[in-house]
Amino acid sequence: MSSPKQHKEKLDKLTIKAIEGVAGNVAGKIGKLSKPEVVFPVRSLSNVRYDPKKGYFEIGRGKSSRTLTVNTAKTFAQTLKMMALSKELVETNDFATKRDAYYQSKNWGDAKFDEQTESDTVMDDVEAMFSMQGVSREQLRYVPDEHGGAVAGELIVYDTDLETGKTERIDCTRFGSGAYSIPSLVEQLTFETKAKFVLCVETGGMFQRLQSHKFWKKAKCILISMAGVPTRATRRFVRRLSEQCNLPVYAFVDCDPYGVSNIYRTLKVGSGNAAHINRFFCVPNARFLGVTPQDIVDYKLPTHPLKEVDIKRARDALKNDPFFKTHKPWIAALNQLLEMGVRAEQQSLARWGLNYVIDEYLPAKLAQTKKFLP
Repeated sequence: MSSPKQHKEKLDKLTIKAIEGVAGNVAGKIGKLSKPEVVFPVRSLSNVRYDPKKGYFEIGRGKSSRTLTVNTAKTFAQTLKMMALSKELVETNDFATKRDAYYQSKNWGDAKFDEQTESDTVMDDVEAMFSMQGVSREQLRYVPDEHGGAVAGELIVYDTDLETGKTERIDCTRFGSGAYSIPSLVEQLTFETKAKFVLCVETGGMFQRLQSHKFWKKAKCILISMAGVPTRATRRFVRRLSEQCNLPVYAFVDCDPYGVSNIYRTLKVGSGNAAHINRFFCVPNARFLGVTPQDIVDYKLPTHPLKEVDIKRARDALKNDPFFKTHKPWIAALNQLLEMGVRAEQQSLARWGLNYVIDEYLPAKLAQTKKFLP
């Protein structure tokens, strides 16, 4: 088995080869006095395939191309400069955030970006282009501006410095009332745990309650705060943790269309506009613990009326989303929510006591994992 450093060096070589391959094709066409082009996959839900056996959204066959013309000269140059920056970052063992890349472009003369939205779009295009060759954005050395979520519980994280080879041992049970923060890059991490499962929690408030009362100790689990839609780093961390330690993953989110179709769906199968990288970042074995529409009934939870945006999101999921359309239990659950016309938050369980979620709700749910929504 290769060391983390050897694995990184192998990926770096593949990344450089991929960049040089695309650049070589462009140079070759220019040399033949032909119009060069670069090809990207179409990033939208309409160009997504969902195979339950694989467990995540895959990019479809739809492609778009950027051909060098008078009208596209600037964008074409920016694309090549973004590739060149990536090659430089790999060769110098460095990295850049989206904001870094935007400011780097100020040295690119006429190819500089006027706004960061422009550089973000080109970076996304470059990422999508190289994803077709199995290269992720992190391998291109572009990292998220934000770190991942928080972690507490029965987990030892080994973080290896790829330069020195020194490994730090991080015990996630020893952060007092705080928690371990998932770094932006997680590929070098390895894990040791005796936990039975991973519990991903939507809200910071609920995570803090479970952490403060050491629910992880009672349930022998690992708690992860998603803080809304989980970041790439959080999803990749959960994916690698789940696979390395062979752990089931359960999601505990609000019962509303956003919690279901944005937060949970993104964790489990990814999203349409990121279908080119879902195979790296989604967690196919995740299951939905709750809060479910039936929980609202069974636990007599306080609710809020569904807003128009909620209704639209739920109907869109039923009509257009391949994941929900594939799973009949989800079709039934979303229709039940629409018929009820209400939504409920995790914290609504506090109606029965601040620690009802720890003493009653979660133990009852965890005793029936086979009934969890897919």
